[in-house]
Amino acid sequence: MPWKGEKDPYKIWLSEIILQQTRVEQGLSYYNNFIKTFPGVHQLARAPEAKIFKLWEGLGYYTRCRNLIISAKYISKELKGKFPDSYETIKALKGVGPYTAAAISSFAFNLPHAVVDGNVFRVLARVFGIDKPVDSNQGKKYFTALAEELLDKKQPGIYNQAIMDFGAVICKPQPICSDCVFQKKCYAFQHNKINELPVKEKKITIKKRWFYYLILEYKNEIVIQQRTAKDIWHSLYEFPMIEAAGEMPVKKILQQAEKKSWLEKGEYELITISPLYKQQLSHQLIAGQFIRVHLNKKSLEKNWIRLPQNKLRKYAFPQFINQYLKKELQKQALF
Repeated sequence: MPWKGEKDPYKIWLSEIILQQTRVEQGLSYYNNFIKTFPGVHQLARAPEAKIFKLWEGLGYYTRCRNLIISAKYISKELKGKFPDSYETIKALKGVGPYTAAAISSFAFNLPHAVVDGNVFRVLARVFGIDKPVDSNQGKKYFTALAEELLDKKQPGIYNQAIMDFGAVICKPQPICSDCVFQKKCYAFQHNKINELPVKEKKITIKKRWFYYLILEYKNEIVIQQRTAKDIWHSLYEFPMIEAAGEMPVKKILQQAEKKSWLEKGEYELITISPLYKQQLSHQLIAGQFIRVHLNKKSLEKNWIRLPQNKLRKYAFPQFINQYLKKELQKQALF
């Protein structure tokens, strides 16, 4: 990985933010694109936000991108481009928690702070036979204290990278115990508890939501809007959308659009209705359809952005919408 052995705190910070809740295989190309487009913090801080979000498009967890922008502007303007060089000042950056601060401070500045991520939780829980829930406050404190105790204070960066890599390559959720150097000392291996450790106490509840998007076309224009509410996909763009409690007939969706004055009865024509699309998020399942409508007169909604259809590719959309755009609108050479 290009960030292995890296000492530039900007590049380490960028890699750590990208890899939060993201697999390395997915994050690698994003990291390379960001470094190529924004080789330093000043370039990132001065870039139009729309350009940054477009580069982030498809990576998910867009709060990370917003925090990245805020921190880049702070470092560039307030700190004159000098990256913070202590654990506490790094942790004070927007979007940086104890894990990321420990990673940056140990990798970039060789400061003695233990990194405790999912890989480290797994290694420690199995090797030492710890059944404290890793997602509880008590468990997090216990594992953090143990990680600090075990840390090689003289070589914290190398040690942190080693235990993280060990968890990612050997002590995976489905571990390769045959290649493990800890076989004789590993509590989980010796007591046949590989699949029982680490322990988690919280169960994820999946919320299902139904999104019905209206593709409103007038002459060569199409309508989009920016998501501004504190919800998923904040700051990204979408088509006018009606959220429903469950699956709903298109006829009722159009009736709701008329009540909102998005459509005027007798002044529009239904063109196509897409198949059902779905996207699984960490705690939500999004399902819905895209309803393409031709307008006979221009819409009057003030918050909408009207643009030529071939300009859609300049805006950052959620992956849910990109599924539709790439599959349906590519046929018309609009995306």
